[in-house]
Amino acid sequence: MNNSTPKSTTMDSLSAESAASGSWFKKFRGGHASPPGAPPITHILLTWCGGFIAISALALLTKVTDHPLLLGSFGASCVLVFGFPDSPFSQPRNVIGGHFLSSLTGLIFIAAFGVTWWSTALALATAIAVMQITRTVHPPAGSNPVIIMLTHATWPFLLNPTLYGALILLAVAFVFHALFPKRMYPTYWF
Repeated sequence: MNNSTPKSTTMDSLSAESAASGSWFKKFRGGHASPPGAPPITHILLTWCGGFIAISALALLTKVTDHPLLLGSFGASCVLVFGFPDSPFSQPRNVIGGHFLSSLTGLIFIAAFGVTWWSTALALATAIAVMQITRTVHPPAGSNPVIIMLTHATWPFLLNPTLYGALILLAVAFVFHALFPKRMYPTYWF
């Protein structure tokens, strides 16, 4: 009348659990790749200049027109557009589409559910999915639904600062990159 599990079976399952958790923890060590090297100093300086000019233009136009054109996520957009202009995330389709659709998603969620922890999380997750479905992923735009919830933004936010700000940022990028023959931007439009 021995209904207990044999010791060897118990030990095997403990070993399997231990091995599984051990391999899970090993993932945190990362791969064996080295971090990428620093870009050339000329690239760093051009990135700095592009970001400075774009944000200066947005901030100055905000002050002169009394219309908000500056959005926190535009700083991260500058990192991509000026630092990594060849990246698919940096292309006009992604900058405009990503910012617009993410802000639209945030505004829909705030209008439908108000500001709660779960509506903020759902808005962000939905914005990521929408950008992936529409092939307009722009990582900085992922913060737009959170910004909308934190600031209790309303529908005008979709135009000012989202759409108009993104368009101005891109206009600066087009002119800036055109000044340097070795820089090609954009690599594609739509």
